[in-house]
This record gives sequence, structure tokens and C-alpha cells, in this order.
Amino acid sequence: MTALSRNVLGVVLLATLAFAADDATPSPVVLFFGDSLTSGYGVSKENGFPAGVQARADSLGCAAHVINAGLAGETTAGGLRRVDWILQRRVDVFVLELGGNDGLRGVPLAETERNLQGIIDRVRKKAPSARLVIAGVRLPPNLGPDYTEGFQAIFGRLAAANGAALIPFLLDGVAGDRALMRDDGIHPNEAGHRRVVATVWKELAPQLCGGPTDSAGSAQDFQGRDIGDATTARQADDDGEQGNGE
Repeated sequence: MTALSRNVLGVVLLATLAFAADDATPSPVVLFFGDSLTSGYGVSKENGFPAGVQARADSLGCAAHVINAGLAGETTAGGLRRVDWILQRRVDVFVLELGGNDGLRGVPLAETERNLQGIIDRVRKKAPSARLVIAGVRLPPNLGPDYTEGFQAIFGRLAAANGAALIPFLLDGVAGDRALMRDDGIHPNEAGHRRVVATVWKELAPQLCGGPTDSAGSAQDFQGRDIGDATTARQADDDGEQGNGE
């Protein structure tokens, strides 16, 4: 066996062990499947909003094991190709955040919606008992009203058709605020991610804690325990992605 073969085998074995260890956890597994907004582009995944959700759950004593499966630069087509590998492990709550890169590239709306539905179909097949949450994103207005409005409508339509919970706009209260956004005007900074935590938590709190929660999981609790990482090394923050939609 060559050195390269041994290295590849080692990576496969480590990935398999990681999946097995996650499947053994008694806590509900919350998997965030998305692009740079989820992966924490520019702030690192330790400061991204999925880590903040883990910290919020920990601070409130709510059982949860968060997996950040965000990949900078991901399109809906890429997500459709990748999701089967991610779904080799147990998933109890699947949060889908994709589409912004399609919009910025002018991908036909029907194609974006078809890919997102394909991802949902894979989740329903591989993890039929998983609760599904769709996180909507929006595009800059310079792409034209017909395209941007049509794009925004996709997420609500998919949520209604699939009985999924809907976060209408992931960057609600963040997009357009320079104090909460990086210089690119597309990705949140650390403060912006903390605001996103509050938006996401409103939807996840009833599922993880049995009811709504407010200030107990405050901003100072944002730094929580390390969260799982179900992505490949391609997730590095130097991916060079041009951004996700506002």
C-alpha cells in the first residue's frame, strides 16, 4: 500500500468514526446545511451562527448536538450532489440554507427550486423522521424585481409544500446594517452572526427546549463548546467565494 493510499484510507476511517460517534449521542442532532453564511465565511465556523445555536442550547440546558455542514461557495446543485454523503449520519433537525449563490449567478429560478426540492426529497428519504427547517435568503435589488421577488417566493413555497418550518429571512435585522456586516456587504461579521442566532433560535427553541426562550441565552454565551463538522477540507475560509445573497 502506498503512502497516499494509507492517507486516503486514514481520512475515510476518521470520517466513519466521526459519523459513528455523532450517531451515538443521545441529544437531538441539528444539522445546518448551507453555504458561506452557515460555514462562517470571514469569521470562522467557531464564531458562526451554528456555533451560537449550540452555545444558546448549552446555556439553557437544552439537549442539542449541532453539526455545521456549511460549505463556502455552495450552490443548490452542489448541495444536491453533497447531501447524500451528509445524510449517512443521524439527523433529527435539518436546517436548509442554500440558494444565494444561485441567485448571484443568475441561475434560472426553476432550476434553483428544483434542486432545493431534490435536497428535501433526499432528506425525507434518508431521514424520514427529521424535522425540516428552511432558511430563506434574499438578493440585492440590482438583479431586477421580477427575479428577486421570484427568488424570495421560492422558500415559502417549498416550506408550505413540504410541511417544513420557515425562517423567512436568515439575515433579518442584519443585512444592510454596516455594524453587523463585513465590508463585502454580503456576509455577517461576528456581531451579525450573534443576531442571526436570535433569529434561528426563535424557530429551534420549541423543538429543542419545548417552548420559547428569550434572554437566558445571551450574547455572552455565544462562545460554546466545539461543534461537529460534517464537511470536507474544502470548507476553509479562503475558499474565494464571491458571497451569498443578502
